[in-house]
Amino acid sequence: MNPTREQKLRAVIRQSQPDLTVMLENIFDPLNISAVLRSCDAVGVREVFVIYTKKYLDKRGLVLGKRTSGGTFKWLDVYFFEDMEECFKRVKERYGRILATLPPGEGVPSLYAHDLAQPTALLFGNEDEGISAEALALADGSFTVPQSGFAESLNISVACAVTLFEAKRQRAEKGFYDDNPRLTPVQQEQLFERWTSMLKSDKDHQKPLIVSKDSEPLLPVYIRRKDEVPRSKIQIMPLTKFEL
Repeated sequence: MNPTREQKLRAVIRQSQPDLTVMLENIFDPLNISAVLRSCDAVGVREVFVIYTKKYLDKRGLVLGKRTSGGTFKWLDVYFFEDMEECFKRVKERYGRILATLPPGEGVPSLYAHDLAQPTALLFGNEDEGISAEALALADGSFTVPQSGFAESLNISVACAVTLFEAKRQRAEKGFYDDNPRLTPVQQEQLFERWTSMLKSDKDHQKPLIVSKDSEPLLPVYIRRKDEVPRSKIQIMPLTKFEL
């Protein structure tokens, strides 16, 4: 690896935000998911959780390639759930709280009223119906992106970008992107080794990780998966049922 490439990888890893994530409920437009992934990568989010409970969607939103996602899918772990309660359970175990985005309305807190420097999962809903009542009941809080025009809501990818960059602004004030990184030096080195192994492999890593109630605990973003290392070293790596 040339020095410029290594420097870029290490800079991105240092600015990663392992305690900030996005959840998507029944998003049916693949382009919206691609735009969300690009925004996530831009602010240092390293994993995204996708919920599909509507059978008619047929997982089509997860058919993503380098052309539509700008290559950012490679640097993100995308988890796919069909069981909403299982998804919320695992996300809360990892991030502590889930905040759901809602259209502007009386009693809905503003995005800017929340401390997004805290560990947070941000939930965004379907393009037509928004967040379902079931998902809203499982969330720990809500927010809206304040608007001054006639439109009742923003496109989901736009709302996500606005929210993530507000989180980035707040976290930058805490030094999370420079003097106070969220990954320890050891974790940064582990993630560098993981990404380096991915770059050396010709395997397609742009696939979602399907998670069910029977799946093992989710691995941290900095831990290499079994399929990302040479076969001779597989036995010393954490085991997982995920198909990468």
